[in-house]
Formats: sequence, structure tokens, C-alpha cells
Amino acid sequence: MKLIIERAALLKGLSHVQSVVERRNTIPILSNILLRADGGALRLTATDMDLEIVESVPAEIQAAGGTTAPAHTLYDIVRKLPDGSQVEIETNPDGGSLTLRAGRSNFRLGCLPVEDFPSMAGGDLSHRFTIAAGDLRVMIDRTKFAISTEETRYYLNGIYLHAATADTVPVLRAVATDGHRLARVEMPLPDGADAIPGVIVPRKTVMELRKLLDESGETVEVQLSETKTRFTLPGAAGDGVVLTSKLIDGTFPEYERVIPSGNDKILEVDAKEFAKAVDRVSTISTEKSRAVKLTIENGSLTLSANSAEQGSATEEIEVNYEASKIEIGFNSRYLLDITQQIEGDGARFAMADAGSPTIVRDTADSSALYVLMPMRV
Repeated sequence: MKLIIERAALLKGLSHVQSVVERRNTIPILSNILLRADGGALRLTATDMDLEIVESVPAEIQAAGGTTAPAHTLYDIVRKLPDGSQVEIETNPDGGSLTLRAGRSNFRLGCLPVEDFPSMAGGDLSHRFTIAAGDLRVMIDRTKFAISTEETRYYLNGIYLHAATADTVPVLRAVATDGHRLARVEMPLPDGADAIPGVIVPRKTVMELRKLLDESGETVEVQLSETKTRFTLPGAAGDGVVLTSKLIDGTFPEYERVIPSGNDKILEVDAKEFAKAVDRVSTISTEKSRAVKLTIENGSLTLSANSAEQGSATEEIEVNYEASKIEIGFNSRYLLDITQQIEGDGARFAMADAGSPTIVRDTADSSALYVLMPMRV
């Protein structure tokens, strides 16, 4: 294998694939990325056995072939090369190493056999649909904060993606919850997605996909089976990225049952003003719970926090509220996570009492719904 490639193109591809590679691996080949040179492109592949990413980048191929190289070392080398440099990569006759040259820099890296590199066969990904990259980005951004990190409840360690019906309209719905808060976002159902199975896309896959969406084209092709999913993101220069992932083998809870329907105490606030007030008042609360109490009555909201070590804080803001007085406490971090998803000016809180779940929505956008459990304060 021998090729010449622009540093910028190689760096972009490596930055995407190397992030899949774990820093500590008991299986040596999983620390490497697979490089295949063919036609007019260099194809880079990385996997952790649950997630595989393949990216093609334009290159001048002088001799086709393939090898594997240490992912993080190769990325660090290319990252430190001068801007605008041409990188020459060539496998050595011994088969166990490659040489990388750029200007006066010369590196020799140990390689492992291509045959040892695992392949994630896609299998029969029978469901296929196309979604706008912007829509997929919004669905991820508005739900990923609620993904659970508790490994014992592994079935909550991802985003639940499924087809549903909202007011007789078919929608594609993304849901995430950690037991304390829930995020549900929906969009019109894409053509071909009506029969998809409900699947849980793992947190790591979600985060890697989100990074790629910032640099992708206008649309993303999604393929699904009950055990795997594949996202194909075309690039601007005829290149592109393919992300293949196993799905979480578990049953997502019946989330509709935790979304209350009879909350009649309606509070409307300026979302940005409210978030800033929560942030200021929570400075005084203890680090573990970060509790903030909301006292709401007669068009005013008083936020308060107390700490035995730090003291106390209160702040009052004007709101729209006409129901009876209520005092309710929340984890301030969770409140801020939700209000950061609200792009419009107003947030609407629907409450029942101090011990029941609260619904939060963007007053200008009905596609997203958030449920937040209160806490004792």
C-alpha cells in the first residue's frame, strides 16, 4: 500500500474514527484502525466490537492495499504535522510496519495483520428510511441529556427510537429517561419508517453520531433491524461516513405511564430569565442535591436555596400563574438541562402538587415534552 493524502483530509477522518477506539484494550487489534487504499480513496475503519465507524477520504493511491495502525498514535502524529502538508503513507516490505512521511518528518509505526481486524457484518437491516440531518440533530440534542449512566439499568443507557401516533398523526419519536427526568421528542414519520421496530440506540453511538452530524450533508440514511442499526452520512466531496452499531438488547419501559395527564397548575415563564435565576440561586445549594425550591403564587415565582455551610439565597421573577399557591422543589441541574433545550422565549410548567411529576414544554414548539420528578426541599 502506498498513497499521498492531504493532512487536513486525513486529520478529519482520523478525528472521527479514533474516538470510537477505547484508550485501554485487552485485545491489541482493537487499539488499531484499519486503513484500506483503493480507487481514489483511503478508507478508515475503527471498532470496539459494539460500534463500527467507516470513513472514506480522498487520496492519491499509488499502490492499493491495506494495513492496521495504532489509532491514537497515528491521530496524534497527523494532528502535530504542519498545516497544508502532504502526507505519504507506505507499508514496509516486512509487512509488520508502515512509514509515514511529511516534509522532513519521518515516522515508522508497528502494524498488526489486516486479517485480525474484526468486521461488524450488517446482517439483514430490513428497515430503511431517510431523515434530514437537521431533524436528527434536534432529536438527539433534546433527549441525550436524559440518558441514564447507571449501568445496572442498561436498558435506559440509550435513546429509544420508534414509530408512534400523536393526535392521529404518525410520528417518529425519540425518548430518553434516567428515572428522574424524561425527554420525548417527535417529528413527522419519514417515508419507510412506519414498520420499524422500537430500538434502543446506545449512548456511545448517539454521541458519536451527534459529532458526525455537524459535518454531514443534508440527509442521513438510517437502516434498522432488531439488533443493529446503520447510519450513512454522505460527505460534501463524495466521501462519507458509515456508522454501524449494535442495539441495546432490552425492553424500554412504558414511558407513557409516567407522563401525567391531569396537571392543572400552569406556570409560564421567560425561559432564559428563569434559567439564569436558577443558576444564580443554585450557587448556594449543597453540591450533592443542588436543590432549589420554587414558591409560586399571584403572578410571582420565588426561587430559594439553603445550605448549612453556604447560607441561603432567594430571587423573585414575574410569571404568568393564576392557580393556587404551590411550593415545589427540583434538582437545579435537571431544571437547567431542560430549560437549555427550549429555544423559544417561553417555558410552560404543568404541575399537580409538590410530590407529583411536572411537565415542561416550549410554549412555541409542541414537538418536545419533558417530565421532571420533584424532590423534597
